Amino acid sequence: MYQSIKNGVVVFLLVAVSFSCNQGESLQSYYVTNQEKPNFLTIDIPVSMVKINEEILTEEQKEAYNSINKLNMLGYSIDDDEEAFKAELVKVQNILKNEKYEDLIRGGNNKDGKFVVKMIGDGDLIDELIIFGSASDKGFAIVRVLGNNMDPAKILKLGNVLN
Repeated sequence: MYQSIKNGVVVFLLVAVSFSCNQGESLQSYYVTNQEKPNFLTIDIPVSMVKINEEILTEEQKEAYNSINKLNMLGYSIDDDEEAFKAELVKVQNILKNEKYEDLIRGGNNKDGKFVVKMIGDGDLIDELIIFGSASDKGFAIVRVLGNNMDPAKILKLGNVLN
């Protein structure tokens, strides 16, 4: 009896581990895998380096600014290899199809380029905002805005100041 319970627990743990490890590629792992490759450019910017005159900010904009910790950007620039660009574009689009990335805004067109803004979080408070834009003649860029309990509505209002 004891041996069968022990075997059952071992099988359960093996199944649990195999499912937890097979979540597919994440945006973070895509960044790490590609940051040193040709045609890719990465930039990590702590918010402390983004100088904003806080005196001109509204209370909502100050809250949004203080909820952001860091900005990560990964860009891909097209060279002569359009097939490589298309392959990388499909990889990113497949990652962003994961249900943990919730759509906020979509826009653009086939001529000028397209963009999508997604988020990871609970309801009105998010921990990560993802901005993904692509243009078939230039490449693509992914910006990850990382923070704690960011309010997407307030973050979008902060975007007006940054312009």
